[in-house]
Amino acid sequence: MTEVARAGSGELSRALRLLEEGPRGGRPLPGGIEARLRREVAAGGLEVLVARSGEDVVGALVLAYRTSVVSGAVFASIEELYVGPRHRRRGIGSALLGAAGERCRERGVSYLEVQADGGAAQGFYAARGFAGEPGVRVMSRSLPLARGGREAPAPRR
Repeated sequence: MTEVARAGSGELSRALRLLEEGPRGGRPLPGGIEARLRREVAAGGLEVLVARSGEDVVGALVLAYRTSVVSGAVFASIEELYVGPRHRRRGIGSALLGAAGERCRERGVSYLEVQADGGAAQGFYAARGFAGEPGVRVMSRSLPLARGGREAPAPRR
């Protein structure tokens, strides 16, 4: 049976390893990211939800919170959602998404967004009530890093 809950302090590392092997294609996370994420989790601006199967972390969802300056409302975005290949098509992604929705309701979040690439991800989110916003297009650009002056990698689409 799979259980979904907020990541405990020891599970954050395991969730990040799962994200390294999935969305990052086996590449290690940038240096210092785990410490930075721990600070953001401690400050309440970020939550990491994990799906556990026994002792194993088999899925993870990273949820970021922010406040709109104009409306004062709290918004949330799904930064990452990943389920290990051996555990897919068992409802784990849906369970993580449901838990994220519940956390948002508990925190008074009025809007939950996700940037979904490609057909499968868009279909997954659409089947769970997400929809594109007419007239809204995400625009981005890379900025030079503070040290070294290199361009940051472009965001995933």
